[in-house]
Amino acid sequence: MSLLKNVGTIGSLTLVSRIAGMAREMIFSRVLGANEVTDAWFQAFIIPNVFRRLFAEGAFSAAFVPMFSKKLHADSEEGGGLDAARKFSNEVLSIFVPALLALTAIFEVIMPGVIWLLSDKPIDADEFAYSVDFARIMFPYILLISLVTLLTGMLNSVSKFMPGASFPIILNIVLIAALLGADALVETGAPVEELGYIIACAVPVAGLLQLAWLVYWARKSKFRMRLARPRLTPEVKRLAIIALPAAIGGGAYQINTLIQLYFLNQLEGSAVSWMNYADRLNQLPLGIIGIALSTAILPTLSRFIGADNREGAARVQSDAIEIGLLLTLPATVALGVCGVPFITMIFEGGRFAMADAAATGGVLSMLVLGLPAYVLVKVLVPNFYARSDTRTPVYAAFFSLAIFVAFNLAFLHRLGVEGVALASAIGAWVNLAYLYTVLVKRDYYRGSWTLLGRILRQLLAAGAMGAALFWAQDLLTSYYSAGLFARLFALAVLVACAALVYFGVAFLVGAIDRARIAQMLGKRAET
Repeated sequence: MSLLKNVGTIGSLTLVSRIAGMAREMIFSRVLGANEVTDAWFQAFIIPNVFRRLFAEGAFSAAFVPMFSKKLHADSEEGGGLDAARKFSNEVLSIFVPALLALTAIFEVIMPGVIWLLSDKPIDADEFAYSVDFARIMFPYILLISLVTLLTGMLNSVSKFMPGASFPIILNIVLIAALLGADALVETGAPVEELGYIIACAVPVAGLLQLAWLVYWARKSKFRMRLARPRLTPEVKRLAIIALPAAIGGGAYQINTLIQLYFLNQLEGSAVSWMNYADRLNQLPLGIIGIALSTAILPTLSRFIGADNREGAARVQSDAIEIGLLLTLPATVALGVCGVPFITMIFEGGRFAMADAAATGGVLSMLVLGLPAYVLVKVLVPNFYARSDTRTPVYAAFFSLAIFVAFNLAFLHRLGVEGVALASAIGAWVNLAYLYTVLVKRDYYRGSWTLLGRILRQLLAAGAMGAALFWAQDLLTSYYSAGLFARLFALAVLVACAALVYFGVAFLVGAIDRARIAQMLGKRAET
């Protein structure tokens, strides 16, 4: 299957998930607003997701997917095939589940200490209590979603991307249902803390449904998971050896998230909520483009590199960079120029005031400065993982973490929450520069002059689009805080303006090579 078709499958489902997530946040902002309860809820939701990205989506996927894919596609004489891959996955599961159970039990006990460490400024006893409760209710989600990630990696290895790309939709649907139920209680005078508890309980329920969804598709693909007595087999040991550096590197990213939370807690106002709502829009293109590309190219790069096909690997990497920036640059410019209007149209209303929209829009304008770097990091890291090199992304991650902390210390009290967002963007560019420098130095990959020329043309098209949006946004000011249809109209006009100008200029200046895109759509990966 071609790269663009794989990305299209993952990206389209991710788009549905992100739109559902956007709807979830829109309802969330109106039902709960931006206050100490929402700060506590978002903080509690971040904690299990930090460990999910660390152990499941990060280190585990980086090590498991290439090993499982190679075992599945190898000849039976070489110890490969479906039965061997199934045996390997069951051996991994027998270690994975007890480890996750132990981690969950430990954090349920120590959660008050975790919340205390993340809260720099004193908080009252009631707020501390529901912060701990929210976190304890949601933390078991890590066990469920980690198993989902294992099954997703298995299905991705046989180019079945739909189940893994669609399961986040379930979380959003369940949370939307919980939010609508909570909204019905608002008229009864229920306190906002009670609403927070209802929505927190929906998270583990969603995890159970997500697991059931992936189990169904795994069984349909003849992957049956069985728990056995934990045994540290040679293959499991090798997986651990490969995963450990990735876990340390992933740890740098997740430490980054927790440090960001620590800095946000030092600020007055609802800084955690503002950052969350801004990041929701920032994550929209990152998830659709960056994560889709990263997921799609890892199995293909693994096959090319395993076959010592340097030309094929380089072509896949260049295609991913070109597609990634073609779609990311307009999103970056649009969110940067129209940050406040977008936030106002999507979130303002109910308990989410105009002042909250203005603050969140300012955060978004800073945060998206790092969006192209975030996407390209996602695109370059698989080049290392496909070579079972999980150490280099570790060094890059910790180096960018140090930069992130340094700029936070410099910007925090000068720029407030916008300074935290800017520090995050700078750290992402440093991470990208480190990874690309190493790729070139080791002769793993080097971008061509043709690719650079295409990127420069994309920048020209994005600049023209930014100028058009800067002019157009002032014409629609009265629509941003109006009724639903007026907001939808203004949003549609801005998006249409951006698309017409960007893609029109891109075609005129040669930023889009129609023949090349057709070739990428039609070609099949070589083996």
